Amino acid sequence: MAGQGLSTDEVQGIREALAAGRKPKVVFTAAAGQISGQLGQVVELTDPEVSEEFVVVRFGRDELPFSPTDVAIAPKGAGRRPAEPKPEPPVAAAPAEPEFVLDAPPVPAPRREEPRVEQQAEPKPARRAVKAVKPKSPAGLTVTLAYAEGEWTVAAQQGTKALAKPYVVKPAEALRMVALVDVPGVQEAVEQILAAERAEAEQQAEKLRAELAEIEARLAELREAR
Repeated sequence: MAGQGLSTDEVQGIREALAAGRKPKVVFTAAAGQISGQLGQVVELTDPEVSEEFVVVRFGRDELPFSPTDVAIAPKGAGRRPAEPKPEPPVAAAPAEPEFVLDAPPVPAPRREEPRVEQQAEPKPARRAVKAVKPKSPAGLTVTLAYAEGEWTVAAQQGTKALAKPYVVKPAEALRMVALVDVPGVQEAVEQILAAERAEAEQQAEKLRAELAEIEARLAELREAR
């Protein structure tokens, strides 16, 4: 009976066996369809993040990708031919004892019938079940808008590949991006951050204006002292 698929540890064991130059045997489970119970050899493990069918199995002349639920580790001894029994030596026939036959009229020999040869139908070649190969779907795309230490940044990543490193954007651009998402609570949070930054900037501007007024007053006093 076929197993219930490969566990994470079994996938790691297959990966180590391939790295050592071996091709582990597997048996197709009921999830594989018509080829359930047949044996195959794992020849490659592709990237599981690109496609869930990353276990490449060779059976017959085909090499097709399958998911870990389609195959299981083959039991030990699977695929080996049983040893043929040795023929027993023929038993020597006992010597025939002499027979005493009375004279009798010859009996006609029975008519020999020619054996009829029945024509057997030629066996039809078995069809190999070939699993349709699903097209690989592209990896997911992630765009991240982040705020830290008074700066807004945007980054983009597809799968494990970074498409754009975090770069700084203006607060107005960040607010426009959030408005496109239209998620309750997110736009309010961004507006609160911008309001806090605006208030802080106004305080700094007021402080600078006060300092500038003091400097101008001091400069006026120095001019009058001439």
